[in-house]
Amino acid sequence: MIGLLGLVLLYGIAFALSENRSAISLRLVAWGLSLQIVLGLLIIRTEWGAALFSTMGDGVRAMLVFADQGSLFVFGQAADPNGTLGSVFAFRVLPIVIFISALFSVLYFMGIMQRIVLLMAKTMHRLMGVSGSESLAAAANVFMGQTEAPIIVAPYISAMTRSELMALMTTGMATVSGAVLGAYIAL
Repeated sequence: MIGLLGLVLLYGIAFALSENRSAISLRLVAWGLSLQIVLGLLIIRTEWGAALFSTMGDGVRAMLVFADQGSLFVFGQAADPNGTLGSVFAFRVLPIVIFISALFSVLYFMGIMQRIVLLMAKTMHRLMGVSGSESLAAAANVFMGQTEAPIIVAPYISAMTRSELMALMTTGMATVSGAVLGAYIAL
């Protein structure tokens, strides 16, 4: 019940602070909320949804183990949380950010990330009806982060409406890149 109250409160604040309340599409808001609820139910209530996200979590944990092993190789005891120095932030967390950023850079170089981001952007465009540049930047935010993702749509920023720019900034603030997520997990 508290979660529902929180949702109503957040939607109320967004509505109250809206610059153009008449342009708010209640159908789009309801559709977006419905998609979130369905996704949540698939993850929580179905075996295959839980298994899918568990497998994804195992993949993230494996990347963190690789980053930890690389840190131990490069920094030795300074990167070992059970060593004599304890857990040193600079040798424990920052190498994870560097490793995951480098991994994404290689995947971008190989063209793999472009395909994944494009697939996500097309899916969001079809499901939500948002513009291509909005959906592309939102999809890229998941992998790249708030500062790098808008670079993908840089040629289109001058033609974006105020609401599209707001959506671009909001998705940047609402997402955490894979590298930063890895750093948080390592803490």
